[in-house]
Amino acid sequence: MTAKMAASIVEHGEDAFRKLFKFYKRRNPPPDFSEVINFSKPCNDKVFAFELNSTPISEEDVSKAGLQPVKDWRAFGLHGYPGFIFISNPFLPGSQQYWVKQCLKIYPQKPNVCNLDMHMSSVETENIWGKSIDVIQRKGCGKREPKTLLEKLRWVTLGYHYDWNSKTYSPDHYTPFPKELHSLSHKVAAACGFPGFNAEAGILNYYRSDSSLGIHVDESELDHTPPLLSFSFGQTAVFLLGGTKRDDRPTAMFMNSGDIMVMSGPSRLLYHAVPCIVPAPAGNTLPPCLGQRLETEAKGDYIQSVPEEDWDVCSWYLQTSRVNVTVRQVLATGQTFPSSQASHLTTDSCEKSEEGTQKNNKRKSESGYERDA
Repeated sequence: MTAKMAASIVEHGEDAFRKLFKFYKRRNPPPDFSEVINFSKPCNDKVFAFELNSTPISEEDVSKAGLQPVKDWRAFGLHGYPGFIFISNPFLPGSQQYWVKQCLKIYPQKPNVCNLDMHMSSVETENIWGKSIDVIQRKGCGKREPKTLLEKLRWVTLGYHYDWNSKTYSPDHYTPFPKELHSLSHKVAAACGFPGFNAEAGILNYYRSDSSLGIHVDESELDHTPPLLSFSFGQTAVFLLGGTKRDDRPTAMFMNSGDIMVMSGPSRLLYHAVPCIVPAPAGNTLPPCLGQRLETEAKGDYIQSVPEEDWDVCSWYLQTSRVNVTVRQVLATGQTFPSSQASHLTTDSCEKSEEGTQKNNKRKSESGYERDA
């Protein structure tokens, strides 16, 4: 079945989103990606150029976060999706390596919370990177070894830690949000017209080659006026963006390494999902942009060169994986948490993650695959 045939079948009506989700998720035969929008080579009548606001941000400021000057960013919108902004890899050459290292080595560290904490002691999950690298290096030499903690990582939460059971945030479950990620998020939001954005919560999702993300809406934040920011690193994924109703037919697009998505305004509460990770082309296991090294390193910048031994581990991991970082503002300026949380996340957990058939406590530990952007 071709993509156009699939589109005609699910044009509208009950389960339209689910059917297209399953079309792109299937493995045998592999799906036809001809109808998926590729913003790195935009040639679709749904796509239009989006004008960003470069006035409030200096070139020096954005470079400190590893970004090109805003005037050089390639930003797009989609007809029918007001408030949705897609920025095609605005990162400076080499700077993605820094952010990948943060996601794999730094952000999973305590006091941040990860899926492994659901069924392992804090001592066991204290140094995920350190407890994994020796085994990974042996795997890189072709030896068969058991899965490392890094390979078992499914999600990490930052700032206000999302509670997967109550589907809420709490002032009692908070750790300081990473300054460098706050800076990156603030600059991207400002360029998109949200200069007051305050990064308060982050969810990192770690996708293996057979992972997917179920159909859902991100609505647990108490204020939906600020945008939701999404940063993608590693292998390419197919992202489905639907409507305000579950049965609205979605639009499919590729998310390549370095791409940023902003969901704001009417698009902030749209259904979306990630049905699949696209297999890397033969002989090209890493996207070329990830092979670039940092050209310059100014004193005082957040972005620093990644040691070669660290990047060897990161690049091995990314050969079959993708990392997605979503950043949110939970509260409006001056707003406080209610005594009784009433906000919830609407999800469709019909799609299981890699180990979704294991025991209930393991399933809860991987519930990050029900959230993403």
